[in-house]
Amino acid sequence: MTDLPRLLVVDDDPEICSALARGLGLHGYAVETCNRADLALHRLAARGFDAAVIDVMLGADSGIELVRAARAAGVTLPIVMLSALSEVEQRAAGLEAGADDYVVKPFAFDELIARLKVQQHRAATLRPAPARLSAADHSLSTPARSVTLTDREFALLSLLASHAGSPLSRGEIFDRLWAGESRSENVVDVYIGYLRRKLKPGTDFGFEIITLRQQGFCLEGTPPAR
Repeated sequence: MTDLPRLLVVDDDPEICSALARGLGLHGYAVETCNRADLALHRLAARGFDAAVIDVMLGADSGIELVRAARAAGVTLPIVMLSALSEVEQRAAGLEAGADDYVVKPFAFDELIARLKVQQHRAATLRPAPARLSAADHSLSTPARSVTLTDREFALLSLLASHAGSPLSRGEIFDRLWAGESRSENVVDVYIGYLRRKLKPGTDFGFEIITLRQQGFCLEGTPPAR
C-alpha cells in the first residue's frame, strides 16, 4: 500500500478531474477521481482516504448534499469544496453541510495545496493515537483499555487492519486463514462475532468492524498500529 496521503477528487468534468489529479500527484498525493455523487459517497464511507476535494456542482447532483450525506454517514476526513460561485450564501451552505474549507474558482494551485495541508494538519492534531496491536502477547491496547486476543482473533484483526478501508469478502478471509482447516465459510462470521464482542464499544479502540452488503467486512475508523 502507498504511504502517500490518499485524496479523492469529485468533479463531473473529466478534464478538471484529470488536471487536479496530475497537479495534486506532483505535490505528493495519491489521487483517485470520481464523477458521481452516489459513487463518491460509497467510496468515502469505505474510509480509505485521508482527504477529499469536492466540487459544488456535480451535474444533476449537489456537492453540498454529498458532503452532508458523508458527514451523516460518519465520514470525518478533511473536505475542501471547489466552486465557481463566490456568493457568501454558497460558501456558508458548504461549510454548514460539513466542509472544512472552500476554494473559489479560478484559484492558484498553491492555494488549494496550502488549504489541504492546513486541514490535514488540523485533523491530525484532533485524531487520537491509534490502538496498538502487539504480536508479542496478542494484545490490543490503548492508554485506557486492553484486551487479549486468541491466535485466530489476532490473525483476523491483523488481516482486516492491513486492508483498512477496503472490504474483504468472507471467501477471501476464509482462504487466507482457514483454507484446509474448515469446510464452512461460516467460521469467518463466528470469529468476526468474537472480535466484535471483545472490542465493544468500538469507540474505546478507535475503530469498528463493519459489514458492507455484498462486499464483506472492513475496519471503520483508525486501524490499530503494529
